Parts: sequence; C-alpha cells; structure tokens
Amino acid sequence: MSRYWEEFEVGARYPTYTRTLTEGDVSLFCAFVGYHVPLFIDEEYAKKTRYGGRIVPSSMIMAVSTGMTESLFRTTVVAQLGLDNARFLKPVRIGDTITTTVEVVSVRETSNPAHGLVVFRDHVTNQRGEEVYHADKPALIARRTA
Repeated sequence: MSRYWEEFEVGARYPTYTRTLTEGDVSLFCAFVGYHVPLFIDEEYAKKTRYGGRIVPSSMIMAVSTGMTESLFRTTVVAQLGLDNARFLKPVRIGDTITTTVEVVSVRETSNPAHGLVVFRDHVTNQRGEEVYHADKPALIARRTA
C-alpha cells in the first residue's frame, strides 16, 4: 500500500519480503546489462578469487533491493533524487536470501505543496541477519493534502 508524505515518520522501519537470489537471476541480470565479469559468470575463475566462488553483482543487489521497497510508495513517488552513502558490506552469493528494511531518516517539506522530501535508508540483510548493503535514497513523495 503506497504511503503519502504525511504518513512517514523519522525512525519508522518497514521490512520487505525476502527473496532468494538464484543462478537464473544472476545469469539473466548479467546477460541483460551486458556484464561479462568472470567473477559473476565463471565459477572456475571465481573459485580462484578471494571469494572462493561466484558472487552476485553489486548493481543487482541495488536493483533487487529497490524493487523490494516499491510497495511503500508505488503510486506516490514523484522522483528519486539520488543515491547517497551507498556501501556494499559483504558479498552476496547465489542462493543467499535477502530482505530489505527501509528506515525513514528524515522528512521535510519542500517549496512545492504537492510533495515533500523523505530520505529513506535501505538496509539489506542476508539469511544470517548480516547487513550486506545500505544506501540513503532521497525521494519526493506526493502529499495527501496537495
């Protein structure tokens, strides 16, 4: 259910569904974006790296995480204004299950009465509860009272 600007409070947290990232997901993503990095597509190559096997591309974690959060503002988002303080903290492997928890960092009015600014912090964790990625996403969100 989409939320309007007035419904977001600093400190609120919204967990998303979980998703297991499969071999097919990674293969399709790499093919779609043209990612031919051996660390993502070549198990034998990846076994010789510090990771000991293939990992999921960081850009895929960002994209999947963003998709997981869309129900918060599916029909009320006006624009995402940026991506700040993004950090990839641990590798994600094929077969890992991730979830995103969205934290409201700040809420403020803008000069346009039709929308306000909300800064969301996405926290992505794996099945062991380890944070693997986080980022701040400032967004313009429609106001109910516009």
